[in-house]
Amino acid sequence: MDDALSPPLRPLFAETFPPMSAHEATVEANRCLYCYDAPCLQACPTHIDIPTFIRKISTGNLRGSARTILEANFLGGTCGRVCPVQELCEGACVLNSEEKPIAIGRLQRYAVDHVQERGIQVFQPGAPTGRKVAVVGSGPAGISAAAELAKLGHAVTLLEKRELGGGLSTYGIIVLREPVEVSLREVEAVKALGVDIQTGRELVGAADLDILLAEYDAVFLAVGLGAVPAMGIPGEEHLIDGLQFIEDSKVNPQVLRIGARMAVIGAGNTAIDAATVARRHGAEVTMVYRRTEAEMTAYRHEYEFALHEGIQYQFLTQPVRVVTDNSGQVTGLECVKMVLGTPDASGRPSPRPLPGSEFVIPCDGVVKAIGQEKPALATALGLTVEKGYIAVDDQLQTSVPRVYAGGDCIRAVGTASTVMAVQDGKYAAAAIHQQLTAPTREEAAYG
Repeated sequence: MDDALSPPLRPLFAETFPPMSAHEATVEANRCLYCYDAPCLQACPTHIDIPTFIRKISTGNLRGSARTILEANFLGGTCGRVCPVQELCEGACVLNSEEKPIAIGRLQRYAVDHVQERGIQVFQPGAPTGRKVAVVGSGPAGISAAAELAKLGHAVTLLEKRELGGGLSTYGIIVLREPVEVSLREVEAVKALGVDIQTGRELVGAADLDILLAEYDAVFLAVGLGAVPAMGIPGEEHLIDGLQFIEDSKVNPQVLRIGARMAVIGAGNTAIDAATVARRHGAEVTMVYRRTEAEMTAYRHEYEFALHEGIQYQFLTQPVRVVTDNSGQVTGLECVKMVLGTPDASGRPSPRPLPGSEFVIPCDGVVKAIGQEKPALATALGLTVEKGYIAVDDQLQTSVPRVYAGGDCIRAVGTASTVMAVQDGKYAAAAIHQQLTAPTREEAAYG
């Protein structure tokens, strides 16, 4: 790549935005108009009282500010970093029309980091109710539900199949956006509420679910999505799994396979994260996508971030074969040019290949980041599904009594995101609490 066109590589593991100093946070907080009917609050899926937490920062009440945030969103530290604030709270800020919006995400991070870095606990477990709840999966939805249930006084056991808690926050978000220690602080915060976190515990079938239902009064499933799907192209065995690639970059960086020239298949936020990891390690990176910029599933600001990193794009391009030499080393990605046709089931124009347009992108490594499969566990558990996702009612209850679900595993409609998973956890906790504390018919009859 021409050095004149390539931006300098930034430090590999530094967060994109450095933490605010006390002075910076105070100055920024004092820019806020503290709107009465604040559009930023309405735009937040977890309905954090944004004007209130910002006002508390301006007066130096950081513990109170953090409490305001965490009451609405127990994963405020994560969401202050990874939420698409440009599309949500900051995008709704009234100052957009005159100047730049308030840096709500960075202020949120500033307040929450203040208490969590110091181990300050702003909540206590509720008075014991004698009820027990199992939460399966310790990602954002699971942590959120477990925390809310513990604050209500229920005994919560959180089951996690991996070695570390935190799910997506720990394993699936690149260090530039969220270091591992941030998500692990949130795991410790839920432990401090008395939640029993058991790692290495995986739910694999209906028999396991029956065992949980025999021991617990309710079960909440926060099992996320499945693996990256197969592409069905020759040489697929040489593709690098995008999710594993990002995980290794966080918890096992010494095993990363990064060549001098890398191709990344996909155009979602995960694909951009994978491309960024490769770029930060010095690779020349090309992202390959079968549609155009207009149909990308990544947020616009993420696309622009990738361009600023020096990542290249090949639009209207479909991979058809991984090219290797006699030793099995990847030497290129054979592709075909595409043209767009009529909309498909997703509402986006369906791409079709242009005959005779085959060409090869030279590279020595290819990362596959084309989304994730739907949760296969749903069928194994005997749950009703909707479009392949776990089907739930308005109370987030599944087709099996006393079993609830939330997060990406139920996202048949809408966009999967950390903040929506957190809100699911809150809703499910409220519904479970209502079920567990509702009077029986006999109690209702006799008052």
